[in-house]
Amino acid sequence: MSQHSHAKQRNWFARHKLLTAAGALVVVVGIGAGMSGGGDGDDGKTSAAGSTEKKEKKGTGQEDGGGKEKAAKGALKGNGTYQVGSDVEPGTYRSLGNKLGCYWERAKDSSGDPDAILANDNVIGASYVTVKAEDKIFKTQGCKSWERVAEGQASGSPKTEMPGNGMYKVGADIAPGTYKSAGNKKDGCYWERAKDALHESADSILANENVTGNAIVTIAPGDAYFKTNGCSDWKKTG
Repeated sequence: MSQHSHAKQRNWFARHKLLTAAGALVVVVGIGAGMSGGGDGDDGKTSAAGSTEKKEKKGTGQEDGGGKEKAAKGALKGNGTYQVGSDVEPGTYRSLGNKLGCYWERAKDSSGDPDAILANDNVIGASYVTVKAEDKIFKTQGCKSWERVAEGQASGSPKTEMPGNGMYKVGADIAPGTYKSAGNKKDGCYWERAKDALHESADSILANENVTGNAIVTIAPGDAYFKTNGCSDWKKTG
């Protein structure tokens, strides 16, 4: 399966269920607009690998006024379309405190065609994305400002409890270890261990799962990021 066939499905509501043991990829799609965290996600629907489903229309940002705040010096405002290399430099960017309605997109051209999308996501809470030098366009709507962050070795004071919506840098935002999220509704909780912030489906995902009830995951020191949507809070147990 090509990388580009995955890119068309890369969406916060298009949850990737990567069955590493079977070597198969199953996409679970939940289109619930009312999803705001704490395990309140809609039930998923399964589509076979290789599906040509397109992304859903992105949020407008009206839900939280995202992108209206004045961006810090050197940061990107949360609403806009930027040309890579002139408007935005390649690198890894972080946006914090987003509510439902934040959408970003990496694209290979400015046609606006779904086929041009390299990666995209609808975001609640914190998000990271790496813009590559080969990308042509970075688009963001309804988000808080994007600040460029240092790449490489993580540093900071990582926490051992995290909200169930967000993307966290391992070793900086969240400490490695075993975490538990309890009481999640049917297929409403999704978690993902990732090796980078490119969001390139199976190429970026180390492991992931859609969860009902209790969720338990071990985040390895070598993981780059931990992503979670619609889950109850995560607490370190070991």
